[in-house]
Amino acid sequence: MKKTLVSAALASIAAITSIGAEAAPENYVLDGRHSFPVFQVNHLGLSLQWGRFKKASGRIVVDREARSGSVDLSIDAASIDMGLDKWDEVMRSEDYFNVAQFPTLTFRSSKLLFDGDKVSGAEGEFTMLGVTRPATVSLAGFNCIVHPINKKNVCGGMASATIRRSEFGMTKGIPGTADEVRLNMAVEAFKE
Repeated sequence: MKKTLVSAALASIAAITSIGAEAAPENYVLDGRHSFPVFQVNHLGLSLQWGRFKKASGRIVVDREARSGSVDLSIDAASIDMGLDKWDEVMRSEDYFNVAQFPTLTFRSSKLLFDGDKVSGAEGEFTMLGVTRPATVSLAGFNCIVHPINKKNVCGGMASATIRRSEFGMTKGIPGTADEVRLNMAVEAFKE
């Protein structure tokens, strides 16, 4: 019995450490069930208000040997969830996300950042309300494993960035509702 457990443990470690050992670029698809963007913004200097988007999709390419890769992320603006239907309607309006005219927020990068052999972030462009600006996303806790249920290779971490919404034309409510917005996204992506 001990021998079987030791063999199984060694096999698991070998599988995990071999993830990413290939020299070729690896392609990953975002797992929408475990990846969603949230944001926080200060309201009247009293509290941090939180919102999230329920629908995001994307692709990530990682070449650890060349220390390169890309990110192509799309967020469905209409999937915003502030916890109250009426508030969601206001956030979808022309004053804020204007989802009728600009249904998608995107982050695109062709420059991944590395700390050793682990991805630590990306430099690229964030587009909101039809305005594109440079953005740097940091990635904490990046890790790759063999998923314990479906046995597929999966990588993940916590992505974060800070933007000024006024730079994208969203000025309603400033300064009562802060200009600076913190974006966070739990990211899990399966290798194709």
